[in-house]
Amino acid sequence: MVVNSYIKNRRQLLSHGLKKERGAVLNIMDYALTATDPYRATKELVNLDGQILHIGELEIDLSQKGNIYVLGMGKATFLIAKALEEILSSRISAGIIIVKRGQLGVLNRITVREASHPVPDREGWLAAQELMMLAKVARKGDIVLCAITGGSSALAPLPVPRISLQDKIRVTELLLNSGATIREINAVRKHISRIKGGKLAQAIFPATVINLTVSDVTGDPLDYITCPTVPDTSTFTDAIAALERHNLVGKVPKSVLNYLQTATPEMETPKDFNGLPVYSFVLVKSKAICEAAAEKAIILGHNPMILSSYLESDSREAGSIFTAIAREIQNYERPLRPPCVIIAGGETTVVIHDRPGQGGPNQEFVLGAALKLNESDRVVVAAIDSDGTDGPTDIAGGIVDASTMTRASEQKLNIFAQLTCHNTSYVLQKLGDAIITGHTGTNVNDLKLMLVS
Repeated sequence: MVVNSYIKNRRQLLSHGLKKERGAVLNIMDYALTATDPYRATKELVNLDGQILHIGELEIDLSQKGNIYVLGMGKATFLIAKALEEILSSRISAGIIIVKRGQLGVLNRITVREASHPVPDREGWLAAQELMMLAKVARKGDIVLCAITGGSSALAPLPVPRISLQDKIRVTELLLNSGATIREINAVRKHISRIKGGKLAQAIFPATVINLTVSDVTGDPLDYITCPTVPDTSTFTDAIAALERHNLVGKVPKSVLNYLQTATPEMETPKDFNGLPVYSFVLVKSKAICEAAAEKAIILGHNPMILSSYLESDSREAGSIFTAIAREIQNYERPLRPPCVIIAGGETTVVIHDRPGQGGPNQEFVLGAALKLNESDRVVVAAIDSDGTDGPTDIAGGIVDASTMTRASEQKLNIFAQLTCHNTSYVLQKLGDAIITGHTGTNVNDLKLMLVS
């Protein structure tokens, strides 16, 4: 496999600390991101042979079908749409995708709209209406290819009429800052939306829906990774429970709470589509980034262990636990003998109470780990958000070793104090330990690595 260089500031990251070990970690990350490229995955799954469209084991005779439309939204959507346009070309009648601001690219048959993530904005609201209008154009015999990937909930906000866009934005902010998991957040968002929770599919029917998605949720549940076009497993009760669990009942806008609490059974999201045609394909599974990292670690001569691809916990505490594992490896050679690489995927969280600084969960993870490293430790810890933007920042994540605390002390940076106010981007940038990739075009699990030399 040819490895692209996703990491733009590699030279800076290798200018200090454990340079050899840092280089190995960055090589593993590059390899893992290349392995989760949705463009390549789409080209491997989808091909056109004359009039026959092959999608995995699915075969469709296009001579017996009508129009082909492409609809999509998400951080890994553009490259899927690009691949589909190259495969199908003029056979695509129309399409629209919504991508994260900064990902804008040019397609010939498919309209590309930009919007805000992780907090929705007016541009996303307008684009979601445009997408919904095209969905309703589809008729029986048509095919609608849906490239819906992680980030779609924020990029395509279309709240029910009783809830304003501003109220949708506010509840999103509260949920993101509460430490809620992505499943809890989406249970709420699906139940105040006109497009999520299977409602986009209902607008498309009776046309055939074909989902091509990339998973950024542990376990790859379809109704959380391509939720607008599959039946929903969550309920209004789940949405209210999520608000209660994170003490948000008295904080969310009244319109949101009233809508959720007064919902009738008829307002529930669809739990099945009564036999209407929907086919779903997961192009890249959430665990793929961990498996690719393990593969590259072996190539580099390190013993790998995928600790978990289901990591969901407080970011700082998870980083601290990683260094505890490093201590066990160094002192007792368990659970692995060094040189080794411990790998984890998932989506850790941050609970924010006051006005935070700039940062994200992966940046908190590595600084949480740095606090526990001793000067003699030959350990490197790194973490990135696979889409290249950790939290509401332009930083993918960070990389630390024992030199991180030493350099922070020399620059009079109090890492613990900065972590307390979630100002992690400032610290990592000052220390030259922030990983910069730009938009990667993919969006699977976050990747967390620890190399013990």
